[in-house]
Amino acid sequence: MTTKELLQSFTEYLQIERNYSAYTIVYYNQDIEEFVLFLGQQSIDHITKTTYVDVRLYLTELYNQKLARKTVARKISSLRSFFKFLMREDIVHDNPFALVSLPKKQTRIPQFLYEDELDKLFHVTDTTTPLGQRNQAILELLYATGIRVSECCKLQLGDIDFSIGTILVNGKGNKQRYVPFGSFASDALELYIHNGREELVKQASTSTNTLFVNFRGNPLTTRGVRLVLNELIEKSSLSVHISPHVLRHTFATHMLNEGADLRTVQELLGHNHLSSTQVYTHVTKDRLKNVYMTHHPRA
Repeated sequence: MTTKELLQSFTEYLQIERNYSAYTIVYYNQDIEEFVLFLGQQSIDHITKTTYVDVRLYLTELYNQKLARKTVARKISSLRSFFKFLMREDIVHDNPFALVSLPKKQTRIPQFLYEDELDKLFHVTDTTTPLGQRNQAILELLYATGIRVSECCKLQLGDIDFSIGTILVNGKGNKQRYVPFGSFASDALELYIHNGREELVKQASTSTNTLFVNFRGNPLTTRGVRLVLNELIEKSSLSVHISPHVLRHTFATHMLNEGADLRTVQELLGHNHLSSTQVYTHVTKDRLKNVYMTHHPRA
């Protein structure tokens, strides 16, 4: 089989057996194709001829490019998975990436917004207009639930249960979870659904059950949500960076600051591993230290 055919088989395996998202598969393919180009530069005509020496040379090339450790780790992980698949299919007998250790990721404190910054954001939207009602509903829901922007854009009208204040979220790998939302998000959603959304969908040529729509009445994209948030920042005159993920970080940080336990926040965020949620404890510890240093008489 040619390298192209092997990559196609691997893509089908990721789609069907592993149920990976299209976004993840694109990165897997890019990482493998870049490695194939590198092998060509080394006069190696087929990926199955890769040796551990070739892998070490490739790692040197990656480090010379001064790539972030996170990027290097992802590329190694992609290639390791690919060769593991080739071993499973009896196409190769060993995995040249098996002994390569992943570089330790840099620990970055997640960026989040303080309550006064959020308060400014919540008061800049003109909720007398359909788009204003939609934008307010997006902002309130993202902060109230901490859902990912992709999850937000996939929400359907039937996913919202106002009687008990929860939404059904379709997360990564098609895993579903229920996430509660509060009264502010509930009020914003009801206003949008019964007023603004009804006006917006009149512009569309086909009907849709997608919760958030654009000015043409069609489903709103993740890029559209980011543009909405950028517009709100400009109106609020805040100098901070904001994105859907910053609101997700803010949700998690505020929950932990107010005493929520880590397992609950993990479940609400849809994290598979507790380690993904633990990064937010660094934020709360830093906050506790700052409060102590500011207010203790002998700090």
